[in-house]
Amino acid sequence: MVQSRRPGGDCGCASREREGGAGLATSALRFPAQPAPAMTATLRPYLSAVRATLQAALCLENFSSQVVERHNKPEVEVRSSKELLLQPVTISRNEKEKVLIEGSINSVRVSIAVKQADEIEKILCHKFMRFMMMRAENFFILRRKPVEGYDISFLITNFHTEQMYKHKLVDFVIHFMEEIDKEISEMKLSVNARARIVAEEFLKNF
Repeated sequence: MVQSRRPGGDCGCASREREGGAGLATSALRFPAQPAPAMTATLRPYLSAVRATLQAALCLENFSSQVVERHNKPEVEVRSSKELLLQPVTISRNEKEKVLIEGSINSVRVSIAVKQADEIEKILCHKFMRFMMMRAENFFILRRKPVEGYDISFLITNFHTEQMYKHKLVDFVIHFMEEIDKEISEMKLSVNARARIVAEEFLKNF
């Protein structure tokens, strides 16, 4: 059998092997193996505990008020009957990051404390949460005022679980917790960059 040779003197099969090796090398360079972010690894157990607790707490049912006839109010808010309330659960990642889940027969209240490392993050977190709570009607389950000691609160009733998917409600809360740290960090970087530019422009006059 005669093998066709190319101008360089190599046979076609050797060239194909080189091309194949180059292709593998190129693909390896094009798609490097990237390690998972450290933040995600540290958040995973915390978020998994919150997700499991929320899934258990969202077993809600319609329950008429025992005080006012033909009324249905979130028992976790009115707290008129102790036998209708569940034991509150607090899940903490550290001293500053924690979630309070308060359950009852027909409603669940979820309160979140967001990490605030310095004064800039405290201001940004306060402004961001205030912006969201002013538009609470667009989020359906968002309370206009958080529980004392927390930055933001959600109220989920049996009407929400009847009209929406439970797992989607849980996914929304978990996704919010994942993204809020990222948003505040990005805003902090933007503020610091802007402050640096302003300081440089100011010092040019001297």
